[in-house]
Amino acid sequence: MSIKKLICIGCPLGCEMEAEQEGTEIISVKGNTCPRGDAYARKELTSPTRIVTSTIRVEGGARHMVPVKTRQDIPKGKIFDCMEEVRKLSVTAPVHVGDVIVKDIAGTGVALVATGNVNVSN
Repeated sequence: MSIKKLICIGCPLGCEMEAEQEGTEIISVKGNTCPRGDAYARKELTSPTRIVTSTIRVEGGARHMVPVKTRQDIPKGKIFDCMEEVRKLSVTAPVHVGDVIVKDIAGTGVALVATGNVNVSN
């Protein structure tokens, strides 16, 4: 049995928590002030995920880069695969918030979407 210390990122409180873990099973979570903390600790210790944010090149745009992010969180172990794909990407202007850049980034089943607008250069 082991005790893992975490700081919750589920809300702005940032509760300091302790989770008691035996193998892959979470026995208990203490220190959270809301249910999101318990859910975060269990997920973080058994199947951690992250939202990935980055930028990609824009051809023919008023700006040369557009911010992007994964529409949902992806397995933490897939972040480097995701970023490898992102590094190779470019799009042609115009680009709008919410445009799907890649439908299934790094085989995660999650879309990579634009989070900014880029107009065509004049």
